[in-house]
Amino acid sequence: MHYKVLAFGLITRKIDMMDKKSSKKEKAKEKAMDAQANEEVNELIEEKEEVAAEQEEVKEDVPEQTEEEKAVEKVKEINDKYLRLSAEYDNYRRRTLKEKMELTKTAGESTLLALLPVIDDVDRALAHIDDAQDVEALKEGIKLIHSKFNDFLGQQGMKEIEAKEKAFDTDLHEAVTKIPAPTEEMKGKVIDCIEKGYTLHEKVVRFSKVVVGE
Repeated sequence: MHYKVLAFGLITRKIDMMDKKSSKKEKAKEKAMDAQANEEVNELIEEKEEVAAEQEEVKEDVPEQTEEEKAVEKVKEINDKYLRLSAEYDNYRRRTLKEKMELTKTAGESTLLALLPVIDDVDRALAHIDDAQDVEALKEGIKLIHSKFNDFLGQQGMKEIEAKEKAFDTDLHEAVTKIPAPTEEMKGKVIDCIEKGYTLHEKVVRFSKVVVGE
C-alpha cells in the first residue's frame, strides 16, 4: 500500500512538470508570434512612409503653372467648347433648312387637292357649254360652281370683306375714286365695290377697291 501511494505521488509530480513545460513553450510561441507581428507592422509603416516621401518628391519635381500658362489652357478650353457648339449649331441649321425646304414643297398639297373638285366641275361645264340649249340650267351650273368655290375658300380660312354700303374703313378698303353721294346717308360710305377684298384668318390679304360717296 505504501508503494502505491509513493508511485501515485511521483506520477502527479511528473504531470505537473510536463504542464509547466508546455505552458512555457506556449508562452514562448506567443512571444515569437507577437514579435513577428510587430516586425511586420513596422515594415508596413516604413513602406508607407517611403511611398509618401516619394509622392512628396514627385510633387516637388512638378513645377507650378504660371498665370500665363493657366490663361493659355483656359483659352484652349473655351475654344474647344466654341468649336463644339459651332459644329452642333451648323448641323442643326442644315437639318432645319432641309426640313423647311421639304415643308415648302408640300405645303400647298392639301390646298390643291381640295381645289381639284371645283376644277373638275369647271371642266365639265366647259365641255357642254357649246351644246347647251337651256340657258337657265347653264346659269344654275355656274352658280353652283361659284358657290362650291366660295365654300373652298371658307375652308381655307379666307373670307370676303363686306364693302358695299358699309362705312369706308382704311383698314379694309382702298378708295379708287370719290363721287357725290346719292343721299345724305351715303356720305362717307362705299357706293360701289370694283374689286372684292379678302381676309385670311382675320388678316387682310387684299383690300377691297371701292368708290366712296362724299
